[in-house]
Amino acid sequence: MNTMDGLLNKLSAKIILSWAIAFTFIYAAVDGFINPEGWIGYFPGFLRAIVPGNILLPVFGIFQCLLGVWLILGWKRTWSAGLAFLTLLGITVFNLGVFEVTFRDVGLALAALALFDLARREEAGRTKTLNST
Repeated sequence: MNTMDGLLNKLSAKIILSWAIAFTFIYAAVDGFINPEGWIGYFPGFLRAIVPGNILLPVFGIFQCLLGVWLILGWKRTWSAGLAFLTLLGITVFNLGVFEVTFRDVGLALAALALFDLARREEAGRTKTLNST
């Protein structure tokens, strides 16, 4: 067995997807703190009319960081993946006209949905095993 096979045997698809999605959330949050003017435009206008951008962006950045850490930790992965999917779906829906980023967000949302499905199946398998003993 080569080194790559050994590494992939230790890493599951759930872990790889979790880290990939977490990286995206954390990266965007950090860049939002460093370069807020580059990110505030992705929030829908109605939301910016309710909450000022100087509050909205940092609060969402903290949410993204917490969600990223939650995904990395793997605790209650079904819930974190579901929340990641819904967040990415919302970002996608409200930015459909921004074709430069929509293609990426659709892929990330579907990756989060795949992670949700993997975690849900694993959880269902654990529950079934516990109930049969």
